[in-house]
Amino acid sequence: MTFPDDETGQVLAEMQTAGINLSEMHKVVFFQLFEQELQAKAMVEHLAAQAPDMQVAIEPDELPNVWDVNCTVNMMPSYEAIVAQEAEFELLANKFNGYNDGWGIEA
Repeated sequence: MTFPDDETGQVLAEMQTAGINLSEMHKVVFFQLFEQELQAKAMVEHLAAQAPDMQVAIEPDELPNVWDVNCTVNMMPSYEAIVAQEAEFELLANKFNGYNDGWGIEA
C-alpha cells in the first residue's frame, strides 16, 4: 500500500513497514494543545457531552503552561480517515482556542 508524501503518509508507511496491520481497528490518539487549562477543560467537557464513548484525557504538557487533551478513537487508520478526523479535531480545538498537534497509535 502506498501513501501520499506528507507527514501522515510517512507515519502510516513507517507503521506498515514496522508490521502494524493498518486494515485492523486500532486505538488512535489525537493530540490537542491549549495554553490555558480552562480551555482544555472546556473541550473535555464538550466531548464528554457530545461523544461520551470517546476516551479523553487531559494532562500538563512537557512545556510549561501548555495542556494536552488526548482523544482516543477506535478506528481503522487509513490515510483518509486520519486526515478527516484530524480536520474535525482541528475545528473543534479552535473553538476552545487550541489546536490539533498530530496523532499516534497506542502500542
